[in-house]
Amino acid sequence: MTTGVEEGESVTLDLLKQKMAEFAKERDWDQFHSPRNLLLALVGEVGELSEIFQWKGEVPKGLPDWKEEEKVHLGEELSDVLLYLVRLSDICGIDLGKAALRKVQLNAIKYPANGSSNKSSQTSSCSNGP
Repeated sequence: MTTGVEEGESVTLDLLKQKMAEFAKERDWDQFHSPRNLLLALVGEVGELSEIFQWKGEVPKGLPDWKEEEKVHLGEELSDVLLYLVRLSDICGIDLGKAALRKVQLNAIKYPANGSSNKSSQTSSCSNGP
């Protein structure tokens, strides 16, 4: 299967947005892609992603003990989440890349780098904290 991306070429959010829009149009799915429907589909995919980790406990970075087919499955579920998120942001007219960069900047102000990585110093209600 070809991805339409040359070796070494970056995959951008704009490319994913374009591919998802074409995919939906070719199948006449735009009629189903309301913000609500896309959000519910996204939540379902996050559930499927969660199932992969549900009984594994903590796993080390890089997943060294995982079988290759487990990593492939994880990649598929992560991709489903990303693709629905990209499609939802497109349908809502949100530039996801710019919004994400803005959020990183806001988090840098909210959580300044002070040399402390003590998790207990963070509040439990913070989004995108440690």
